[in-house]
Amino acid sequence: MDAEELRRRYAVGERYFPAANLSRARLIAAYLPGVNLWGSDLSEANLAKAKLWGADLSRTNLAKANLTRANLSGVKLNEANLRGAKLNYAKMYAADLSGAYYDESTRFPRGFDPISRNMRKF
Repeated sequence: MDAEELRRRYAVGERYFPAANLSRARLIAAYLPGVNLWGSDLSEANLAKAKLWGADLSRTNLAKANLTRANLSGVKLNEANLRGAKLNYAKMYAADLSGAYYDESTRFPRGFDPISRNMRKF
């Protein structure tokens, strides 16, 4: 699946895309609230300014993904791989980050505390 197919299928009402391979996908400013990408590969994807509120990104590989200014409010990111991800200025209100992985190269919004959100450093 590529970014255009995801957008097309989402536009006609489909929301369930578990284990999709969207590595390096260009989803800049994508409008995908409530999408289910559980266990998908979004490594190195560009999701800058994406609207993803209420989405399920549990166990998703977001290593080195660009989520700058993305709306991740209420998103499930349990056990997601966020190592090297850019989350600068991302909205993360009520996002579930329990067990999500990060490292020293992960960039969070100003004032964000990964430890208080039950994240794991690797």
